[in-house]
Amino acid sequence: MGNGMNKVLPGLFVGNFRDAKDRQQLTDNNITHILAIHDQAKKLHEDKEYLCIVASDNSQQELMQFFPECIEFIHNARLNNGSVLVHCLAGVSRSVTITAAYIMTVTPLGWREALNSIRGVRNGANPNFGFQKQLQKYQNENLQEAREKLRQKFPETDNDNDYKECQINLNAFQKFVLNGSPTKDDGLYPLPYNAYKTNNPEKTKIQPQKLRQNKVKRKQKWKQRETIQEKICMLISQTPIVLYLTTTISKITRQIEIKL
Repeated sequence: MGNGMNKVLPGLFVGNFRDAKDRQQLTDNNITHILAIHDQAKKLHEDKEYLCIVASDNSQQELMQFFPECIEFIHNARLNNGSVLVHCLAGVSRSVTITAAYIMTVTPLGWREALNSIRGVRNGANPNFGFQKQLQKYQNENLQEAREKLRQKFPETDNDNDYKECQINLNAFQKFVLNGSPTKDDGLYPLPYNAYKTNNPEKTKIQPQKLRQNKVKRKQKWKQRETIQEKICMLISQTPIVLYLTTTISKITRQIEIKL
């Protein structure tokens, strides 16, 4: 995404790393708070309030653990008339996932509608498969409790305007991204909830020891492959036709050297 940060809700913007460094954009959009979420998230501007979350953009990264902290940071800033930029590196996956979780918590929208409302203003928004699954898990297991906690902590909150804004963004998504066809596939995670759930959750996690074992196995396979390749080359070099060609080429080379 290279067209600058995009306004998702009043006081809430999604962008990329370049947008977060762009003083002009920050000023134009009255950004007071920045939520940075990427591998090397750190504070860039001393005059901005920051929340830095170190997280990778891969399907194994657990983002849901950061939802409560991020949602509270965004909500508190907006209630105090601040404007928040949520950014990762490309403004496509991590930042969009966090923003979608926030929208789900402050409006009645589910995970798919929340994502599509963001895509209505930022059409390249597309969290990876694992993050989409986490948003669905958040909806099914944590969302109601999260909404209640937010209402208790911020009783003065009135989210009607946010819901209306999301509806406008969803209409834009239908019109410009789906070409006005509500039945067209939106390209999001299509499988039913917990499609890959196992009876033992530990089986779905890759432990550090297992990673090390896999790395050792890969090295052993490469060594075996190299040894086999060396043996094949040696056998080929010892075949009569190859020996004959090698000898002939050597003789011709010597004759040329003598003439020169």
